[in-house]
Order: sequence, then C-alpha cells, then structure tokens
Amino acid sequence: MSTLQITSATELSIEIAGGSRFPIHPLWLRERCVDAKSIDLRTGQRLEDPSDLDLQLGLTSVSEVEPGRYRIRFTDGHEADFLAREILAEASLPVGDHDCPPIRLWDGSLSEIPRLAWSSSPTDAQKMAWLKPFLELGFVIFTGVPTESKQVLKVGSTFGYVRDTNFGAHFDVRSVPDANDLAYTSLFLDPHTDNPYRSPVPGVQLLHCLANETSGGLSTLVDGFAAAQMLRSSDPEGFHVLSQTPVRFRFRDVDTELVRSSSLIEVDGVGGLQAINFSPRLDYVPLAPPAELTAYFEARKKLDALLRSPKYEIRFLLNAGDLMMMDNRRLLHGRTSFDTREGLRHLQGCYIDVDGPRSVYRVIRRKLAAAGSRS
Repeated sequence: MSTLQITSATELSIEIAGGSRFPIHPLWLRERCVDAKSIDLRTGQRLEDPSDLDLQLGLTSVSEVEPGRYRIRFTDGHEADFLAREILAEASLPVGDHDCPPIRLWDGSLSEIPRLAWSSSPTDAQKMAWLKPFLELGFVIFTGVPTESKQVLKVGSTFGYVRDTNFGAHFDVRSVPDANDLAYTSLFLDPHTDNPYRSPVPGVQLLHCLANETSGGLSTLVDGFAAAQMLRSSDPEGFHVLSQTPVRFRFRDVDTELVRSSSLIEVDGVGGLQAINFSPRLDYVPLAPPAELTAYFEARKKLDALLRSPKYEIRFLLNAGDLMMMDNRRLLHGRTSFDTREGLRHLQGCYIDVDGPRSVYRVIRRKLAAAGSRS
C-alpha cells in the first residue's frame, strides 16, 4: 500500500509498498489544485492553461496541517491544500477506463451469460447492477422488453445518446430482397464488428428481438480482446503487425459511401487493448512489399482462426422480448443461418456511443457515494 510522506521542507513523496520512494513532480501537483483560483468550482474545469506554468516550478514549503491534509506553497506564490487520499487515488490510476469495473476476458466456456430482467423505470441500483456485467464482460441480455417497434431506442437512451446513421436511428434486421448489407439476409455471418468503415465506429450496439419463429438464426458472440491477448502471447510479432498495419474498410450503396482506415487491433500508448476492427467482408490492406503483406496475411489468418474457433465463441437464441446490448469495440458478433420458410426472424437495432454506459455508471456511483456520506 502506498503512503504519502513529507521528505523535506520542500518535497512531498510517495512511498510504495516495498520501500521504494519517489518525489511528486511540482507541476503534477500544481495541475491538480482544486481551489477557486485554479478551477471553476461549478464545472471543475481549469481557469488557466497548465502549459503556461513555469517548467522550473518548485515547492517552497510542505506541511501537514491536519492528519491527511497537506498545505503546499509553490514557487510562483500559489498555495493550496491537498488530501492524501485524493493524491494517492489519482497516482494509482492506470491508463484507460480506470474508474469503471475492470474487464473480464472470457471464451466459449463462459457459463454466466448475463440475462437481466428489464424495467422501463429502473432505479439507480438496478442500473448499476446492469452496467457492472456489461462493463466487465462487454454484453448483457435484457429479458422481457416489450415486443413493440422502436423499444430498442428507449433502452438505448437509458444508457446514452442514440446515434443516427445512414441506416436510420434504428434499423430492422430481417431478410429482405436486394439487401444493401448481408445482415439483411438469412445467410450465416462470421464474427465481425459493425461499421468499421465509420468514423468514429459505433461503440455499443443494441439488438432487440421482436420475433424469432425459426430454428436457426442463433446469435454468436466472441470476446475479441481475449482472442487478441491469445495472439499476443502466442505470436507477439503477428500481434504487432496487426496493431500497426492500416487497413481500409469500405461500405457503399446507392446513397452512401463510407471509408475509414485503422489497424485490426487498436492499442493505446502503453499497449492496452482499445478496440478490434474486424470485418472480413469489408477489409482491404493497402499494397505493400510482398514480405510485409505475407506477414500481415499470416497474422490475420491466425487471428481469424481464433475468432472463429468454438473455443472462443458462445451461441444462444434470442427469443421475442430479448434485447442484447454489446460493446462493438470489443466483441464480435454473428449468427447462424436460418430458413425464412420456417417463419419470421425480426430484430431491431440501434447504436449508442461507447462512453454512454460508462458515463451513466460514474454518475450513479457519484450519487450513491454522496448519499452515503450524508447518511
């Protein structure tokens, strides 16, 4: 466990479990001042550009005015109080969605498919119970959603803002003549992410089953992050190739032509997984020297084999009234083929941004914490 210590009259340090210690950079502290001279107390936004601060900024004094509260004076004359618990909490935050439930990678052995009873007027506690498995596993299935047109929009708006696209605010997934997308057929669909040709890519997809009278049409899901991690472990160079090679995705119909380039595997500055962009029906790697393309094709084949392996896939039937909400930047989805002569299979879908559910989670957590502090 880390602790905060006054190392000298002009230095505040963090001591990490094990004995190692390092001083806190004065500018790092100065940027985190929360007094009325530094931030707008209503919005929490800075009143000054921290890049205007002197790069040689230092501390002139450090004192513990009461247990856990430090008063610090900077060389520019500014003075501010800091709470030890807040500094330590900030210092311990990793890169990424650090303040949301950590993701749990899964494969085809997943037995705890999160099926949750839907409520049109959920309490904050219910929303938290829904969002925790969604943020951990990347999906949830709501049961008992009324089988009425556009209910998917109501569910989507519970967790974020519905994004209107060329497919509309909502779209109907059913077999139609002259379909402009293979989703609107009865064909088998391999695991894929939706709309990799769009910038930004839709973060969360919702699919609401209005009717399913067929014996086929099973929904499939794959945790793309789990497959990517396996590739990183088994073939680090192949993982690197797929995270560095730009690939062009393209969609076009009579009224639309969308093009975007990205790597199949997106990582952040420290190598953390950010997104999977994978749709074999739509990807085109640019021309490059044969040796580079050979390395890319070999790596893509390995990733594709993982994504299509039963080891990583789960299959389930969406019945009328079931609604699946999934992270389109992490999970890949597909379906088995079905026979339209057996009856109707009709889903309605919509997209919301990936930060919507995370924002709802943070706001509710803040409200619950405030309520707890008052009780």
